[in-house]
Amino acid sequence: MKENKYDDESFFKKYSEMERSKQGLKGAGEWSELQKVLPEFNGKRVLDLGCGYGWHCLYAAQNGARYVLGTDISEKMLIAAKLKNSHEVIEYRCSAMEELDFPDGSFDIVISSLAFHYVRDFKPLVRKISSWMAPEGAFVFSVEHPVFTSRGDQDWYYDEEGKILHFPVDRYYYEGERAAVFLGEHVTKYHRTLTTYLNTLLVNGFAFKNIIEPQPPEEMMDIPGMKDEMRRPMMLIIAAQKK
Repeated sequence: MKENKYDDESFFKKYSEMERSKQGLKGAGEWSELQKVLPEFNGKRVLDLGCGYGWHCLYAAQNGARYVLGTDISEKMLIAAKLKNSHEVIEYRCSAMEELDFPDGSFDIVISSLAFHYVRDFKPLVRKISSWMAPEGAFVFSVEHPVFTSRGDQDWYYDEEGKILHFPVDRYYYEGERAAVFLGEHVTKYHRTLTTYLNTLLVNGFAFKNIIEPQPPEEMMDIPGMKDEMRRPMMLIIAAQKK
């Protein structure tokens, strides 16, 4: 049974109070960098895997996409998406991304935001994504950085007074399940190395366009704790093109 933490009432309530939930794309620290590497959407067929509230779906639609399919395992997420980010070219579908199936060449663009670290088996999913995409299609996604996911608990080391000392990296080459804490709740995530992310794309017919470790934008530096985000990478953005 695939974990679906976002349909847990307590967890979803906490998630709905995050800035990225309330403000949309402008409330996401990585958006300024992600936006730079997104492809031209005009006239394209778009698939958003793990679409959440549907912010990226609406962005694609507002930028001329012909058809946008947003998928998510969470019914609560999709209810919010339909309320906040509906559009005549957007369809929302409740499904685990690993269970989706489409004819070859169904999409010109596949995007995913901070969802693949919830997927146990990344390699077979990328094989499927490659088959779903038209030649020269764009594949752009963000994940939690392997440095951030390696140890599991995703927290700093502190001194006796609670001051941050450093961020621990451990078990980096041991890929697999991690017991993480997110929004004060226990969540299962999956760690994989940077090599796995990159090589999986290469062997499935993708060429890299951009690889970015996004830093917090200057306008967010006054938010408490944001300056500490310069001390280790938290996210990874990869933009690729199907050959």
